[in-house]
Amino acid sequence: MDTRAKIMDRGAVAQCIRDEKVRGHSVVLTNGCFDILHAGHVRYLEGAKREGDVLVVGINSDGSVRKLKGAGRPILPEEARAELVAALRVVDYVLIFSEDNVEQLLRDMRPNVHAKGTDYTAETVPERSVAAELGIRVAIVGDPKDHSTRELLSGIRERTHG
Repeated sequence: MDTRAKIMDRGAVAQCIRDEKVRGHSVVLTNGCFDILHAGHVRYLEGAKREGDVLVVGINSDGSVRKLKGAGRPILPEEARAELVAALRVVDYVLIFSEDNVEQLLRDMRPNVHAKGTDYTAETVPERSVAAELGIRVAIVGDPKDHSTRELLSGIRERTHG
């Protein structure tokens, strides 16, 4: 599939998920800012894909990244971040969302699994109550959170200015 064809609006992705479930596939939803793609992101997405047959990735909109990460972020606009994530082989569908968390996305998409990174535990996943209400299994995936865009940017600034 063409990379950009994987990027769809919310309604189209919801329909694809329904179709995948009819075919008997297990659907995993994960999300993130993915501001500057790095090895930790790849490992996170690979871990998420291992939890099911189909991987859907929600990309935080530019406005929600600014709210979450502060001034100067995102580095890359949402369309570029979505295209980079969609280019990864393990990713099946990508959508951009503007909410502060993925509770409504879980309600709209109804995946089988909601994957979160190792910076969470099953008890600290913000959407855990909505996932439980909808019968969505929560999975903690990826390697230890020792990669971050913030640290990567800090290292670049030190090399450039130091």
